[in-house]
Amino acid sequence: MEEDALQDGQRTPDGRPRVRRRVLIASVAGCAVLGGVLVLLPWESTGTREVAPAPGAQALAAVTTGVPAALPDLAVLIDEREARLRTHPKDAASWAVLGAAYVEQGRRTAEPVYYPKAEKALRTSLKVRAGNAEALDGMAALANARRDFRAARTWAEAALRADRGRWTTYPQLIDAYLGLGKYKAAERTLDRLLELRSGPAVRARAAAVYRDRGRREDAAAALSDAAAAAEAPAERAAYLERAGQLAWERGDLDVALRHFQEAVRLDPDQRAALAGQGRTLAAMGRTTEALNAYRVALAKQPCPEYALELGELYESLGLGQAARVQYDLLRERAARAAAGGVDEELVLGRFEADHGDARSAVRRLRAEWRRQPGIAVADALGWALHRAGEHKEALKFARVATDRARGGAVRSALYVYHRGMIERELELAGPARRHLREALRINPHFSPTRTPVAEAALEELGEPSVEDVPDMHAKDAKPRKR
Repeated sequence: MEEDALQDGQRTPDGRPRVRRRVLIASVAGCAVLGGVLVLLPWESTGTREVAPAPGAQALAAVTTGVPAALPDLAVLIDEREARLRTHPKDAASWAVLGAAYVEQGRRTAEPVYYPKAEKALRTSLKVRAGNAEALDGMAALANARRDFRAARTWAEAALRADRGRWTTYPQLIDAYLGLGKYKAAERTLDRLLELRSGPAVRARAAAVYRDRGRREDAAAALSDAAAAAEAPAERAAYLERAGQLAWERGDLDVALRHFQEAVRLDPDQRAALAGQGRTLAAMGRTTEALNAYRVALAKQPCPEYALELGELYESLGLGQAARVQYDLLRERAARAAAGGVDEELVLGRFEADHGDARSAVRRLRAEWRRQPGIAVADALGWALHRAGEHKEALKFARVATDRARGGAVRSALYVYHRGMIERELELAGPARRHLREALRINPHFSPTRTPVAEAALEELGEPSVEDVPDMHAKDAKPRKR
């Protein structure tokens, strides 16, 4: 066999005969070999093995198809595109890719400094080649990352006008519609996406729509399918993190923890899954592990929301000073986010309602409601109004957040708890009792600070009396139309 490999007249630099070898490398299921695809890699006659796909290729495939990318691969891709653009400044496609990579980097790290860089790259792409769908799509993704859902809708619609068959734009439009509280439009857009494309990224996007429409089983099944079909570890980890969040929302702690742990094993940079571990471990009573998980998550992805959760965990443990440190971090990170164009008014409003100035929370959240009236904003504004003493108006928004007929189909223990507590303040004992019990049925561990309050309020309300039985023929027993 070795004699067959010798090539006439071919020698290596040291005088030895050159050998040609061909090796078939089959990717094993589960390996992260750029998509897990079966690859044939011949050895050239030079005796040097053909170079494997560049490290940034995985990230390129990810950012151009709207799926999560690994942080090390993103860094390589950014370096490659910046190097190319130094010599090819009129390459609109490379500008668009660079912008999309910056968006993903900012999203994965919670560092808003990447968003102005992304915007500059994407606008340069549009300047070089006006109306190109790749850059318009990237601008929609950037706006969604900044929580500017009106702008995201505008950019996504422009991208679809440029290329109606561009399937990667539809997920951006779905996210924009969900953020604006336009759930029927999101469902219609999902139907169009499913006509154009299948695969794990589409299933994961469908899961988000199902979850917001109260179809938790469908959402869980879609995410399970997406995770099973995902080829790159970072992509699979992202879908497992979302599956863990769904399990957490229904109070299934063991399943949630398994999903979060597997996500971190696959992608150590999956900080959302680490925060999910902290949330779940705290509910299990494993407080030290929970604190460590939150600290690690915040060290690499300092989201204001994680700081709020950790602060409330400290508060539940009676560690007021440690909680205040996290609340200060929340304010600092929200200010930095605002400098990068990110809208953090929702988390700031939630924080101020419970731990700061309730009137300030109402002002913030009223403005947010006018900009983008999603269900999360309705819930937060209702609670802020309650904390500010405006209980009757608060109940109107709590109903928006929890009534299926009004769009509030998501099964959230927190939203139902808020409604129950507002009803209790208004001396609506029957509805208050029903909603507080429902909150604890949805997730008995939904908050380290609020769960004990819900349990105490239920005990104070006592057992229902005959007067508490709802009259199904009464006008108030039916959801009111807006």
